[in-house]
Amino acid sequence: MKATLERLIREALGDPQADFVVEHPTDLKMGDYSTNAAIKYRDKKEQIFEYLNNHKPEGVEKVEMVGPGFINFYLSKDFYKGSLNKIIKEGDKFGKGESLKGEKVMVEYTDPNPFKEFHIGHLMSNAIGEAISRIIEWNGAEVKRANYQGDVGIHVAKAVWGMKNGERNPYVAGAKAYEDNEKSREEIEEINTKLYDRSDKELNALYDVGRKESLDKFEDIYRKLGTKFDYYFFESETAPIGKKIVEENTGKVFEESDGAVVFHAEKHNPHLHTRVFINSKGLPTYEAKELGLTKKKFETEDLDESIVITANEQSDYFCVVLEAVNQIYPELRNKMMHLSHGVLKLPSGKMSSRTGEVISAESFIEDIKGKVKDDEQVAIGAIKYMILRSNIGGDIVFDIDKSVSTEGDSGVYLQYAHARANSLLEKAGNRGQVTGEQGQIREVERLLYRFPEIVERAQAEYAPHHITTYLTELAGSFNNFYAHEQVIGDSPESGYRLAIVEAVKIVLKNGLTVLGIPAPEKM
Repeated sequence: MKATLERLIREALGDPQADFVVEHPTDLKMGDYSTNAAIKYRDKKEQIFEYLNNHKPEGVEKVEMVGPGFINFYLSKDFYKGSLNKIIKEGDKFGKGESLKGEKVMVEYTDPNPFKEFHIGHLMSNAIGEAISRIIEWNGAEVKRANYQGDVGIHVAKAVWGMKNGERNPYVAGAKAYEDNEKSREEIEEINTKLYDRSDKELNALYDVGRKESLDKFEDIYRKLGTKFDYYFFESETAPIGKKIVEENTGKVFEESDGAVVFHAEKHNPHLHTRVFINSKGLPTYEAKELGLTKKKFETEDLDESIVITANEQSDYFCVVLEAVNQIYPELRNKMMHLSHGVLKLPSGKMSSRTGEVISAESFIEDIKGKVKDDEQVAIGAIKYMILRSNIGGDIVFDIDKSVSTEGDSGVYLQYAHARANSLLEKAGNRGQVTGEQGQIREVERLLYRFPEIVERAQAEYAPHHITTYLTELAGSFNNFYAHEQVIGDSPESGYRLAIVEAVKIVLKNGLTVLGIPAPEKM
């Protein structure tokens, strides 16, 4: 309908490039769609309105002009009856689009490092990355999920040092020793070099055991979160590739400096800075490994787009790496996107335990489960909703009590609404009949048909919060409808009301699915 209205307005103006907006008014009393075209083209105000009024598309009941020139459109009862039919007929496919059909996109997210804790920051990256992946899929693209993990580097050497010394928490002990003790620092740096070239059998054995334990533990968490990756990339694989790329381009893109190899990104963009790509010990840095990863991704799949999701703190780093890619592989740079997110905080401002260590994802999930009768699906939904309800670029203050509230603006609230709709349908023993008496147009009907538009907007803006906002509004409207109308009964409208319930259940389930939030049938 939106596309139809935009076409008619351009016809009224006689200008296929006309610039205006067609959107849903915030206040439903102002219609189902509204446009500012008559304000932007004030000299053709009456011409636009008259044309639209005389060429009302099927499904539009009324066109009116209010205020300084807003034109509002009201949809007909037949339109809403048709939309219910469409939702029920399409079922779990309702909301899927084809705007990205034929495209292949790789989304990299989560990225925990073996030997270190899978913490709540990884939960944030996972929730956002999984939602972005599903939104892109729902708009027709083929999505490949990727996970890039640092299985070599100084953090690994610290953990292996801790393992070698029999420490209970190897990484924490190694990290402390590295900072506090010069001799330990030298030992850890020597371990780091040996792990890179796999030259020490004892260290290799410790490393292999620790790596496997970490990756197995991560898999358990992915299963809980509902994520299945297509590709696992590791720094041990990308390091030699990245080092070779840097060496081949030293003197052209990179420069030698004090025994290291650096990239002066500010020479290409004054807003950027210099970063080391090969350190003075001859080892590739994160930056060089990222170059290797980029090359490996595009060799692995013929991608139209590669999206990387990380915390905001890596934004400056990524800008430099992307500029290096631009200098070496300009044909790939335009296919790459970096999406950054904020950090997760408690209301106290801290997101670490009393010992100063980061809070693990597992302990955090268990804490939430304790608030929801040990129901893991509900706990995962509560966490994901709180992460996805806001613009992904900002920090999130995670209020645990609010996250499990049944009063609204929570994952639990949406899950309850879905379970209630399912319960009503089961109790009725049959599905709704859209052919039943319609009665007045309900607010909930005026929201249901919008779902495909919302999913398309969420993709265009890489913004899952548009879906959470919409679903929360829909659930509230459904609860109001249920509270004021007898759904199951002998009324001539009962069949139509049940059809509304079925449509609500479908849209809530589809919306939760797109977000990666479980949709329990019973609660």
